[in-house]
Amino acid sequence: MNDVSDTSNDLMMDFQSDDYFMQMALREARKAYEAKEVPVGAVVVRDGSVIARAWNQVETLRDATAHAEMLSLTSAQDAVGDWRLEGCTLYVTKEPCPMCAGAIVHCRPDRVVFGCPDEKAGAAGGWINLLESNPPLNHRCEISSGVLQDECLALLQSFFREARDKKKAERDLIRKQAAEGEA
Repeated sequence: MNDVSDTSNDLMMDFQSDDYFMQMALREARKAYEAKEVPVGAVVVRDGSVIARAWNQVETLRDATAHAEMLSLTSAQDAVGDWRLEGCTLYVTKEPCPMCAGAIVHCRPDRVVFGCPDEKAGAAGGWINLLESNPPLNHRCEISSGVLQDECLALLQSFFREARDKKKAERDLIRKQAAEGEA
């Protein structure tokens, strides 16, 4: 007698998983990439549903505070009808900076899940940890890091590589034009 186990559950997508919601944040990050913004995306989830989503729009809005986290938190507050985001999880493709971490603490989501760490400027354990500070600020968030880290990091690396290549090509063109002008 053959024992065939039911594999149908293995084929079903877990719509409550961190990977699933991080994929949604990555979609937002790709929108930023297409708009020539630093490709960071964020979604806020409550009771298993996305209530807010955003991507970096610093250049688009000409606003240094228009990080994906800040925009998604504001949108989530509108959706909830309160500035407190208790019961919510913020998914973001890159570790939040100190500005965003401060806003997160004040908004009070239960969890923050991020993709790739930022050892130079991250404020969720990379450079400093404002989300789980001791002594605590007015709120502490549970942190999960490294979710789809490779995909999140690859998108950022590609963006900055293209930016460096573009800048180098512009410098080379200026040098070439200057050399032709001297000839």
